[in-house]
Amino acid sequence: MSYEYSEDVLVENTTQEELEKLGWEVITVWKKETWGETGLLGREDKSEVILTRYLLQALKKLNPDLPQNAYDQAIEQISQKSVDKSLGRINKEKYDLQKNGVPISYTNEKGKLLKKKLKVFDFNDYEANHFLAVRQLEVVGELYNRRPDVICFVNGIPLIFIELKAPHTELRNAYSENLKDYKDTIPHLFSNNAFIILSNGVESKVGTITSPYKFFLDWKRIEEGEAGVVTLDTMLKGTCAKHRLMDIFENFLLFDDSGGDVTKLMAKNHQYIGVNKVIENVNDIEDRTLKKKSSLF
Repeated sequence: MSYEYSEDVLVENTTQEELEKLGWEVITVWKKETWGETGLLGREDKSEVILTRYLLQALKKLNPDLPQNAYDQAIEQISQKSVDKSLGRINKEKYDLQKNGVPISYTNEKGKLLKKKLKVFDFNDYEANHFLAVRQLEVVGELYNRRPDVICFVNGIPLIFIELKAPHTELRNAYSENLKDYKDTIPHLFSNNAFIILSNGVESKVGTITSPYKFFLDWKRIEEGEAGVVTLDTMLKGTCAKHRLMDIFENFLLFDDSGGDVTKLMAKNHQYIGVNKVIENVNDIEDRTLKKKSSLF
């Protein structure tokens, strides 16, 4: 059966439709990609997994009026590969750059050396970021080429990896046969990854780059009190809606290296909803308190 008419692609099409409803731009690049700065994605070749065209735009927008060298330094640090560290440790270091800023230095017009941390994402205005989902992106590793189903880029950085199978295929296969292979053959694609979604259209689970399959978990609810439903639609709404994605990235990812190597953890569905509900209640109390105080004057 050809790629265009396989059951896997029907699940991909559903994923695209749901992401578009959430405001993502979605494009399929298989056999369509053109190269260079003005190409479809701006990639120079298939080994690139950071879309530097969009990353540069974001860096300039969030950190205006700096010399080009400052932006180039930030892009180099985010894109740089490492061969002597575990994927978990690399991911932890990249996460720190993305969340807390990329340290750079430059000389101003007066000859003074300045140091600064460049913002990569806008965590206050989620819509200020650039959201692009790419279907069938071919990536070249050291020995092999691979073509993941969907990669979701925010400001040119591949934050979400989505592996999709046909509905009749056991979901575990997406982990054991595909994800493990991708991590072995194109590990640099996961250096900046936030989390991974596995789905066959019926079941959907989410985990991190260090999660064994048993720790890939359901995302059943969007809001507290809802009946739990395990669907691809709920998974995407719960984790890939722009404000939820950036909230999860900023506040609900954790790294543990107490056991030697790095383990990456992601909050469970009920933890995410529960913590945000507490914060919402606290903010409501503060707002009511301020209104009462203002009414006294």
